[in-house]
Amino acid sequence: MNEFTLIQKYFKKLTYKNPSALDLNDDVFFDKKRNIVVSTDTYVEGVHFINFRNPDLVIKKIVRSSISDLYCKGVKPKFIFIGASGNNNSFSKKNLNIISKSLQEEQKKYHIKLSGGDTTKSNKTIFTIMSLGYSKKIVQRNKCKNGDDIYVTGNIGDSYLGLQILQRNILLNRKKYNYFIKKYYLPDLPTKISSNLLNFANSSIDISDGLFGDLSKLINKSELFYKVELNKIPISINLRKYLSKSKKRKINFVSKGDDYQIIFTSPKSKRNYIQKFFKKMNQKVTLIGNLTKDAKNNEIIDGDNLIKHRNNEGYSHNF
Repeated sequence: MNEFTLIQKYFKKLTYKNPSALDLNDDVFFDKKRNIVVSTDTYVEGVHFINFRNPDLVIKKIVRSSISDLYCKGVKPKFIFIGASGNNNSFSKKNLNIISKSLQEEQKKYHIKLSGGDTTKSNKTIFTIMSLGYSKKIVQRNKCKNGDDIYVTGNIGDSYLGLQILQRNILLNRKKYNYFIKKYYLPDLPTKISSNLLNFANSSIDISDGLFGDLSKLINKSELFYKVELNKIPISINLRKYLSKSKKRKINFVSKGDDYQIIFTSPKSKRNYIQKFFKKMNQKVTLIGNLTKDAKNNEIIDGDNLIKHRNNEGYSHNF
């Protein structure tokens, strides 16, 4: 079974008297009475990052992917707690100095504070990060409405190309190589708009496992279906040039994940507000489709053709 079936079948029932757990159907815990929002993520060497040869980049990537869970809920992260497992190689004095410096830089950039954690010895390098923030409200999953527009921030797909380069599946010149590698390790979180999501978003999620897979999670209890136009999904000039030259399909790059941009849904009445607000914030946002109850399946539209959703669901842990 996949990770979501596992959670729903074995662990959801344990939270029935705990509304703050949100039925284990969101990325966060939300204690409405105390205004506390918490997320937890685990990152395993060989699964979530290829290796630990660049500890500075790995640490920054996992911190950003963790706090992204709060930003996409409209919450500013305040504190992080890190559990770290490793060995003499991963936690050498040189690496520990690099890790410490990188964490300090991330703390300064995102105004967060390292506030605790744990360390253990293991053969594999593994990190678990808990992020905590405060808010009276959050933007949840599964609160979307029929007819909602679907928006995505930033560009999609650069990170996956960066991963392909690191895995030596794709070869590029050094300049282009560095651009995509940076996008993989150092995602540009859309922090400027986070605290305003409640003003226009009915539901939201960050893109970690893949645009279409995460969009499916966003609407999984709403009895709605999405219609997304492939040509409207925003990609960078660099990725567009690569796809044009290599003759590779756009769908294979925008559906794989690790983008850490925000997908949100919003009523059509908010279109003008969203355009003006995002322009003011100097943050790219793109309307890529809409939600409807008048459909039998999710649809990815490529011109006059429909692309099969099940082939583009993104990453999932299977047990």
